[in-house]
Amino acid sequence: MNRMLLAINVVAMTTIAFSFSSMATPAFDACKVKLRDQAKQSGVSQEVADSVFDKLVYQPRVIELDRSQPEFVQTFPNYFGKRVTDWRVDKGRQMYAQHKTLLDKLNRKFGIPSHYLIAFWGLETNFGTYKGKMPVLDSLATLACDPRRSTFFTKELITAIKLLERESLDQEKMVGSWAGAMGHTQFMPSAYARYAIDGDGDGRVDLWESEEDALTSAANFLAELGWQPGVRWGREVQLPGGFDYDLAGYNNRRSLTEWQEMGVTKANGKPLGESDLTAYIVVPAGHEGPAFIAYPNFRVIMRWNNSEFYAIAVGHLADRIVRGNKLVTTLPVLPTYSRDDIIALQTALNKAGINVGKPDGIIGPATRKGIRAFQRKNKLIADGFPSLEVMEKAGVTISEKAES
Repeated sequence: MNRMLLAINVVAMTTIAFSFSSMATPAFDACKVKLRDQAKQSGVSQEVADSVFDKLVYQPRVIELDRSQPEFVQTFPNYFGKRVTDWRVDKGRQMYAQHKTLLDKLNRKFGIPSHYLIAFWGLETNFGTYKGKMPVLDSLATLACDPRRSTFFTKELITAIKLLERESLDQEKMVGSWAGAMGHTQFMPSAYARYAIDGDGDGRVDLWESEEDALTSAANFLAELGWQPGVRWGREVQLPGGFDYDLAGYNNRRSLTEWQEMGVTKANGKPLGESDLTAYIVVPAGHEGPAFIAYPNFRVIMRWNNSEFYAIAVGHLADRIVRGNKLVTTLPVLPTYSRDDIIALQTALNKAGINVGKPDGIIGPATRKGIRAFQRKNKLIADGFPSLEVMEKAGVTISEKAES
């Protein structure tokens, strides 16, 4: 019976994909004509435009990925544990030593410490071992012809074509993520055009084949984003007993001196230090997990990828590459929540008179604020984290699956 159902599902999915692709082809062909005209009006030569657009193929998988919503809500321990691994630390140290001469040069020129560049490289493409496999121009054209974000991806497509022409790139070798991110550092075309630099002196900027180009471009990118030389990303900290978790978050920035006066210490218990440098507290896994203090460069990392999880992973991986220290606080074992679990929690909070907006399965600022209100009401530590205890008291039954 299971084999029969599987066969039916495979046939159904194949039929749907074939129908979607077939139905999209006439519209895609018409869209390509318009895009070709826009590209030529933007300065792309007739020869390059004809060569590129004649080869473009609609990619239904790109639309599927653009529309897909994750079934499960990823928690910090799961995210962090998969990205900051012993293998990645060891490989990072190897690449740090291999590129030391270049990295020292980039540090002097751009003010970006070497271990951060290696950490970005490791998080983005596993040090170049996986740069994506989707045809970039096909993907961008597919998204440009889709009404949801047509304007943005039309600009990215035309920029990518100009890069192909400017850098004498091979269209067939331009592969990357489904959304068009490219090369060792996964730059979108606009970032490639604006920040990428020839690091190996061959007169071209090739983020796929040249590690020197990629690392130099990453250094330039971070410098342009506002990296403050001589300042860390942040660090793991210990919070004082009875800490008010309403004080966590970007909107509650304070000087290091003020945080120290409030009892915040380094993770090993040593004084945080006195400084006018502003910072804020991040508690990504609730009060039972590690806490971090985020300095201004933390937000620079988030301008590369707008995720606190990502910024912590980059920063800690960079630290481990040069210092080797793991987190002091053990990552808690947490359940894997489905989006339906979070929707059920949001619905329960709304019914309890705590308005968190329309249930959408996303743990955003309104939901965290609502959870804190619910926790205070139920005499729990108000960290804004949807712990199992919160779920149980809210009457939400989950299909529990623990993460280590």
